[in-house]
Amino acid sequence: KEELFSIEDYVGMNLEYIRLDSLNADLSVEECHLETLVKKEVMHFSQMFIARQLSIQMENLDHIVISDSKWLAFVLDQILSNALKYTKKGGICISAKEQDKKVYLMIQDTGIGIAKEDLPRIFEKGYTGYNGRADKKASGIGLYLCRRICTQLGHRIWAESAPGVGTVIKVDLEREELQVE
Repeated sequence: KEELFSIEDYVGMNLEYIRLDSLNADLSVEECHLETLVKKEVMHFSQMFIARQLSIQMENLDHIVISDSKWLAFVLDQILSNALKYTKKGGICISAKEQDKKVYLMIQDTGIGIAKEDLPRIFEKGYTGYNGRADKKASGIGLYLCRRICTQLGHRIWAESAPGVGTVIKVDLEREELQVE
C-alpha cells in the first residue's frame, strides 16, 4: 500500500511540475479556511500515519488566509509527504500563529533532520542533499515546486532543521505581490 501511495504521489507531483508554467492562468486567489485545507491533506495521508504509528497534532489552524486553495493544498501535500518520508518515530505537528497581522503555517516533524550545509539548497531544482542520496528515492523536485508555487502565490517558504532533531517548514501566508512568470 505504501509503495502504491508513493507512486501515486510521484505521478501527481510530476503532473503538477508540467502544469507549473501555466500556474498563473490557473490561479484562483480567494479566502481559504486553513483548518479545512489542512484536515483534508492530513486525511489524504491518514493511512501512512497509522501504518507508521506516527502522531499528528493540529493546533491553532482556525484562520482565514488569502491564497489559492488548490495550489496551497499541493504545497502542504508535498511538505507532509517529505515529513512522513523522513520521520520514523514521533510525529508531525501542523500549526499556525498570527504575528504582526500575518499568519504563519508551520509543519514540524521529529524526523532525521537536514544537515546544515544542505539546508540553504533544499528548495533548488533537483537538489536532494545527503538525506535524498541516502534514501535513493528523492527526486529533488517537491520542495522546488513548493518554493515556485509559494513565490507565485505571493507567500514565502523556508525551513529550519538540525540532524537528529527534525525539521520545521514555515510558510508566511501574508500575500506579497504576485510573481508573474
